[in-house]
Amino acid sequence: MVGIDDVAAAAGVSTATVSRAIRGLPRVSPATRAKILATAEDLGYVPSSAASRLATGKTRTIGVLAPYVDRWFFGKAIAGVDQELHERGYNLSLFNLGGRITPRERLFSRSMVHKQIDALLLLCMFLHPEEIDDLHAIDMPLVVVGGPVRGCSSVGIDDYLAARSITQHLIGLGHRHIALLHGSGDAELNFSVPKIRVEGFHDAVHDAELELNPDAEFFGNFTVESGVEAMRRFMELPEPRPTAIACASDEMALGVLFEARRHGVRVPEDLSVVGIDGHEMGASAGLTTVWQDPTSQARRGTQMLLAEIGGEIGAVHSETAVQRLIVRESTAPPAAF
Repeated sequence: MVGIDDVAAAAGVSTATVSRAIRGLPRVSPATRAKILATAEDLGYVPSSAASRLATGKTRTIGVLAPYVDRWFFGKAIAGVDQELHERGYNLSLFNLGGRITPRERLFSRSMVHKQIDALLLLCMFLHPEEIDDLHAIDMPLVVVGGPVRGCSSVGIDDYLAARSITQHLIGLGHRHIALLHGSGDAELNFSVPKIRVEGFHDAVHDAELELNPDAEFFGNFTVESGVEAMRRFMELPEPRPTAIACASDEMALGVLFEARRHGVRVPEDLSVVGIDGHEMGASAGLTTVWQDPTSQARRGTQMLLAEIGGEIGAVHSETAVQRLIVRESTAPPAAF
């Protein structure tokens, strides 16, 4: 019977590296992991640890590590994990690091999940360097949903493309002066999503050879309230103001819409507004957006974890989730176009 030592010898790596690669753990490069999985398949290797895990059942619990539970994306994702686990007879254990204060209330450590769960699903969040080290040292299957984390497999949309596409939509309508509302990257030390979306916004503007007014770049925290505040600051800009604003989330875009109405700014006649996420409230408000489905993303990530626990080699891997631009009533050509 082929053992882990045989796979390691054939692949030219250590048995520890084979173990981490086969179980979908971090700290294995994609190229090395692909080589190990191919070698294991060629040799017909079946991990004995998977059979043992099935026999004992372990905890039959999957952990979800979340920065918040009261925000749209995270609530939808947690619901997706719960749906998948309920259908499979597994339990969900929620580790909430957030709350509404900054800096956040708790730090993540290996001890939080030790012997409590069989696998961990991490929702996109900011992580301190020491937390990333602990995350990479976890000896269980791990997948990230909603945004990449260095060294970990993830399921999520192409955030760069999302930001770029809504900005290109505005440019295609004829807008030449565009304000940008980013997600904050100040406190979120390793929260990749805001940074990636900033790059998408900037590259779309620069590729169109448009000038970007630094005074028309605002930062929020992905909430309606921060969108309201950004619109207040937008109204303080000297005339002529930008004719459109691209927002890094639907919730911030909704805040912009609400505050624009208070100031008598007509959308889209005076100002076009776009967001990212596909929030249900955005549909009701006629918001143009890049739609995504965090519930399905979380279900897919959970399926990977359960398949890996069941002994499927290579079950945990990175996938790009479905997204699409949905054009609604909040965008139109600028009045002078």
